[in-house]
Amino acid sequence: MTSSIEMPNKSCASQRSAHPALNERILSSMTRKTVAAHPWHDLEIGPGAPKIFNCVVEISKGSKVKYELDKNTGLIKVDRVLYSSVVYPHNYGFIPRTLCEDNDPMDVLVIMQEPVVPGCFLRAKAIGLMPMIDQGEKDDKIIAVCADDPEYRHYTDIKELPPHRLAEIRRFFEDYKKNENKDVAVDEFLPATKAYVAIQRSMNLYADYTVENLRR
Repeated sequence: MTSSIEMPNKSCASQRSAHPALNERILSSMTRKTVAAHPWHDLEIGPGAPKIFNCVVEISKGSKVKYELDKNTGLIKVDRVLYSSVVYPHNYGFIPRTLCEDNDPMDVLVIMQEPVVPGCFLRAKAIGLMPMIDQGEKDDKIIAVCADDPEYRHYTDIKELPPHRLAEIRRFFEDYKKNENKDVAVDEFLPATKAYVAIQRSMNLYADYTVENLRR
């Protein structure tokens, strides 16, 4: 006796042909020869640099977690939870395609209304420079505002900020490593023109480093 043969459902068959099976999509993604973009090296600094530039955010405003760029993978990793009872006063990150004396990209503190998630990037406008010495090494920070925040984008120089805002920023960096027995010294804030010079120098250092490595 011949058993009856079940015919495939046409709608299911058409769906299978239109959408590859899940395991096929996974295998395809695993075998695809691609490299993830690295935020330090692959993201452009922007045509307006050194005045207006892209900034990759590592740490959100209000966070007690010290996130930082993992240079090998390009991912944002947890470095530590701050030892002191303080939180980052503003979004904090780095400027892509820059290089400083500590072999890190240029740091930037971005003043804006809202915290943003680590790993995203935004357009920032430099308004000043905060000279800083961290455990005996130069570790200057760019002070910037978000170029696309209507409350802050009109600022052009750090002297326009309320004195108390600057006092808060200074106090945070002076205190955030105290419980780790690490010394941090913050000098007087410098105007936007000094920030432009510092950013341009870090851009030049990055370009020189890139050229030197291509010659090897």
